[in-house]
Parts: sequence; C-alpha cells; structure tokens
Amino acid sequence: MNARLSSLALAAAALSATMAHAADSATIKVSHDLAQARPSETITVAWAEINRALPGALVQKIAVKDAAGRVLPHQVTNIAPLSKDPQGAGIAYGELIFQHSFAAGEKSASFTVEKIDGIAPPFPVKAFARYVPERLDDFAWENDKIAHRTYGPALGAPAEAGSGKEVLVTSGLDIWFKRVPYPIVDRWYNKGHDHYHKDEGEGMDMYNVGKSRGAGGTGVWDGQQLYTGRNYKSWKVLANGPVRAVFELSYDSWDAGGTAVSEVKRFTVDAGRQLDQIDSTFSFSGPASVLVAVGLNKTPTDKGQSPQISVIKGPQGDTLMQWVEQSSNGAMGTAVVLPGAQGMAEDALNQLIYTKVTAGKPLRYYAGAAWSRAGDITSKADWERYVAAEAARAANPIKVQCCGK
Repeated sequence: MNARLSSLALAAAALSATMAHAADSATIKVSHDLAQARPSETITVAWAEINRALPGALVQKIAVKDAAGRVLPHQVTNIAPLSKDPQGAGIAYGELIFQHSFAAGEKSASFTVEKIDGIAPPFPVKAFARYVPERLDDFAWENDKIAHRTYGPALGAPAEAGSGKEVLVTSGLDIWFKRVPYPIVDRWYNKGHDHYHKDEGEGMDMYNVGKSRGAGGTGVWDGQQLYTGRNYKSWKVLANGPVRAVFELSYDSWDAGGTAVSEVKRFTVDAGRQLDQIDSTFSFSGPASVLVAVGLNKTPTDKGQSPQISVIKGPQGDTLMQWVEQSSNGAMGTAVVLPGAQGMAEDALNQLIYTKVTAGKPLRYYAGAAWSRAGDITSKADWERYVAAEAARAANPIKVQCCGK
C-alpha cells in the first residue's frame, strides 16, 4: 500500500511538473492560403491572450521562438501612451509583434512564447518614426528598406520678410532612398541638407514632391479636379519598433469642391517591407460618399536626370506603379496598392488611383518605393513582381491562432 501511494505521489509530482512547464510557454499557430513566399510577414497577437496563457509574464522577460528554437525579435505595444498597470496584470499592453518569412509553399508555422529567467536583450531597431522639430516640423519614418518624410505646419507657414525660410504647402509624401539596413533618419538630419542630397554610401534624398501627392498622398477627386489638404497639423506616435512603427498624422479641414473634408492618416511601418500600410479616415458631412484618389508624382526626379518613366497599371486594377530610369541616380520604383479601387485617372501633377469613401470609415491602402542601388529590386520586372505579390498578400491576410484556441 505504501509503495502504491509512493508511486501515485511520484506520478502526481511528474504531472505537476509537466503542467508547470506547459504553463511557462504558449503556442501560436499561423497559416495562410497563398503558394507564394511571404517575406517579413508581421504576426500580431493580443497581449491579453498571452497574459491568459502565461499569467504574470513580463514583457522584458519573454522569448519568442520559431519551430527550430531560434529566438525572434519581438516588441509589445502599449494600449495608449503612459498606460498604467499597477497590479502587473498586463492590462497596459496591446499586442505582441514579431515576424516570420514564409518560404514559397510554406503555408503554416508554429511559434512559442516562453517565460525566461533573464532579461531579453534589445533587438536592432528596424522600424522607426519621429517628429523633427529641428527641420521645420518634418515628420520622418523608416524601416530597414526605405525612408520617408512629410511636412508640418512650420514649413507651410509664410516666411517673414528677409528670413529666407523655406515655404512649402503640401500634404504629399516624400521618399528617402536607402542602401543600408540600419536607421538613417537621425544621421541624415544631423549631417545637414546638402549632404543627404548626395549618395555618400548610405543613400540619398532624390525624390521630388512639390505640390504633388508625392508617393502616396491623398485628395478628393471629382472626375476633373483633385482637392488636397495642407501640411499635417498634428502627430502622434503609437508604437516605435524594433519590428513595427505606428503613427498618426492629422490634417485640418479643406474645401473639396464645396464639401469640407478633414483626414487622419495612420501609418503602419513594418520591418523588411517596401510598402507601408496607410489607413486614412476622412470626416465630412453632406454627401454620402466622396471619391478619394491616391497619387504618384508625374515628375519625381531631381533636375538633370532625364528620366524615362514607365507607368504600370496592375491587371487587377488595384495597383498603380512607376518605374523611373535616371541618368546618374540609378532607377527607382514607386507604387500604390488600393484594394477595391474603382478607377484610375491623372491630373497635371499626378497619376491617380481612386475609390469611393464614406465618412468615418478608414480607407486602407499601401504605398512605398524601391531603389535599384539598394540591390533587392533592380528592374521594372522585379518591381512589378514585388508589387503584385504585396497586393496578393493584402488580399489574403494570415490567420493567427493563439494559446490553444
């Protein structure tokens, strides 16, 4: 009898140890329906799910691992800036974010989130955004592939007599072309304006915006005229790397052919991607809907580049691309992916792709660029394939199953 009790006790202890070990990790399963590769696919899981599976898990004391046991860079977002969590219950956190590159034909993958004893080391920052007050209220963002900026109130303000201040009124989006994977935004602003207009090994600012939409700015289209806003009015950073940066830019109301329209743009910038996800929410009253167009500048190059510009319209009608061969600055591609696009057009400044939008409902599109000198995309055919693959990914999102559900 004693021997039997002893055996039962040992079995119970073993079961308890197994359960305790299981409670120290959570499994995440991800799947999708495409046969194509999905490099740098971003996976998000609500922190509430992680906290439910791993009670008391601390964001600085977890590891995310793939099926081979490799530790993956990750981040955990806050629900709101300066959120508080006095009980340490994880209520201040929003999402766990990490990435996986699916090979062609790989339609599923599994990951574990584990509690660790030590402190997780910081991961290299591959997505970053910031307000730049030292350059007339610019707002700049980047990942390891491409960088951008747009323009704030100080640049749009009139110049006092004799001040020499630059003035530019536009809500267009600019591009800084990179040929290095590390962050360059701070480095280039610190180098000064003259330097980042030259390729000194890291890349260059060679894109022209002016009054155009740049690479992915928006406006209201009435079939003949594009009505656009001014420089952004306010900004808010919601997440800032190392894997994903999220921020919002708000634009004051403008007159769109008799309808007052305002806009809030939310940018989601993921590591490893040439295109950013942009969710634009328009506010207006009166009409049930308006046509919103997303544009690409018709004259995107510096002076003296004698550009040969190919405008490419995707066969499904949801992608608008340019491939621009330059005389001395290499070649660049720009693109907009607009799911559900209803047509394409152009005005004096822009190639346009448009769709109908209702007030208060976000319009999701993707915009970005690539540069031949970066080495990843070096031809028009490369760019067409890349953008087509990104459009397919947008139309077929991944499915995430967490923590035994």
